[in-house]
Amino acid sequence: MTTPDHQPSEPQPPVPTAKDRVHRSSAAIAGGVVMLAIVLWLGIDALFNGHGRTPWLALATMILVVPLVVAFTLRPAVFVGEDRLRVRNPFRMITLPWGEIAALRSGYSNEVVAKSGAKYQLWAVPVSLRARKRAARRQARSEAATRDGGGGRSGGPSTGASVVGRAEGDQVVEDLREVLERRGSEAGAQGEVVVRWAYEVVVPAVAGAVLLVILLAVG
Repeated sequence: MTTPDHQPSEPQPPVPTAKDRVHRSSAAIAGGVVMLAIVLWLGIDALFNGHGRTPWLALATMILVVPLVVAFTLRPAVFVGEDRLRVRNPFRMITLPWGEIAALRSGYSNEVVAKSGAKYQLWAVPVSLRARKRAARRQARSEAATRDGGGGRSGGPSTGASVVGRAEGDQVVEDLREVLERRGSEAGAQGEVVVRWAYEVVVPAVAGAVLLVILLAVG
């Protein structure tokens, strides 16, 4: 009895895709946790120990304030994938294929510019002027040390000089530019820019604001 030359091949497992790299502001997260703790502590105390309209005012205030604190501190993030950049800002999620990104700018704020001309701020990558000044001072000291170290030997720069980094926010933007240059022309990185409103933040905040206005209006 003859056996077939080619046996059916077993199904191959799917090739795992690389997880998105996530950039978030640790300072914003820490500040948000502290603010939430204070708001909840004061609000819950007023809710259970207050008299008259105080518990209702405390409830309305918490419904308004808690989503806003989360939106501006805990929510912002930048997700860097092979095919697209996702920017999660306080009230919107913006998905930009690399092929639709025209530029990444770093000035008084970090922002991504789509080819349509639309600009989106990177809330999760804040600009720190103080960090920039520190990085500039380190750069100046490194260059001075390189000149001093190389002047007495062969006239060339010292090979042992340390590499001076950028400010953290500027370095993140530079990394994003490298990904854009590498992936911008790839077929899988094309598509349309998609903007989705964060209704899970907007709706509770608006409801809290309306309830607070009603309570204040009725006296």
